[in-house]
Amino acid sequence: MLTRGHAIQATAAAAAALLWAGAASAQSAAGQQAGHQGASAGYHAAMEAMNRDMAAQPMTGNADHDFASMMARHHQAAIDMARVEVEHGRDPEMKRKAQEMIQKQQQDIAELRTWMSRHPAR
Repeated sequence: MLTRGHAIQATAAAAAALLWAGAASAQSAAGQQAGHQGASAGYHAAMEAMNRDMAAQPMTGNADHDFASMMARHHQAAIDMARVEVEHGRDPEMKRKAQEMIQKQQQDIAELRTWMSRHPAR
């Protein structure tokens, strides 16, 4: 049988455990939210940089050259976004996909630049 003193101690211990669990949960949720906010900010920064770069690039009037130039910038934004996923993502499948995208997009950019060097805009 619990004495009044033991009952108070047990109640205090239970309350402390609940407070600790609540604080830990809040910290975890805050950490997750900060991670999501960091990722969101990174995705937005990549898109904004792409839009600025594409808008600043004058069109040559050569559809093929302009396509290659714009796609290289578009692929760079995909790389930047994939790097955000690698840094902030939690799912191993998505992180792997992001790594694959980085490699593929880098290869595509190199191919586009090579093509542009062989076919200058006229």
